Amino acid sequence: MSTQAPTTKALRPVLLELTALWLVTNLLIRSVLWAEANFGLHEAVLALVPCLFIYAPVWLCHLRGVDSYSYPLWVPSLRDGRAWGAALWRATKWFGALLVPWILIYHLYQALFLGNAFQPEFPAGFLQLVAFHIFFVAIPEEFFYRGYFQTRLNEVLPKNSKFGGIAYGKSLWITSLFFAFGHSLVMFQWWHFSIFFPGLLFGLMRERTQGVLAAAFLHAFCNLGVKVFEALYRV
Repeated sequence: MSTQAPTTKALRPVLLELTALWLVTNLLIRSVLWAEANFGLHEAVLALVPCLFIYAPVWLCHLRGVDSYSYPLWVPSLRDGRAWGAALWRATKWFGALLVPWILIYHLYQALFLGNAFQPEFPAGFLQLVAFHIFFVAIPEEFFYRGYFQTRLNEVLPKNSKFGGIAYGKSLWITSLFFAFGHSLVMFQWWHFSIFFPGLLFGLMRERTQGVLAAAFLHAFCNLGVKVFEALYRV
């Protein structure tokens, strides 16, 4: 991968390609959610959402005439327990480092700004929630954004910055913007801008590991953390 400074001529077609992929994929996902809600379709149709996140970039690779395996789009085989274990352990360490300040900030936000008291209640169906956020949400989204988007941008943008020994470039910031506002394209919420910040963390994990599995575990942990905290404060 080249480390030369990119030219506008090299960057522009990549940004156009990614913007088109982002728009088409997220608008199709929005259509799936709308159809399921308005036509009484079986919830199984929602399986199209992760399929779109996973196969849209693979299809684009074929359209471009490149090998999709050259991008970190795939997780290891389920039989490769060592790879899954290593990714899980790395994500757990990063999440553990975040947990104490996150709990403190979240408590102050709920107690001081929203007036919600701590009322312990664990989310029902937690194991099902874990499986949902790992396999239905985190892994497909990490395939799409950190697996394809960030890697594709790395081809034309140099990694000329470092954080904690992790080399990264402008691709980290651009991918996080697409990631945050892709949520709004599917279903608008005013707070979606804040998704930009965990997106940076997932992007750094992708650069650190050169794959998406550890970033996907970290993504799932963050989502589950939000669900648990919401239950604990009856949000």
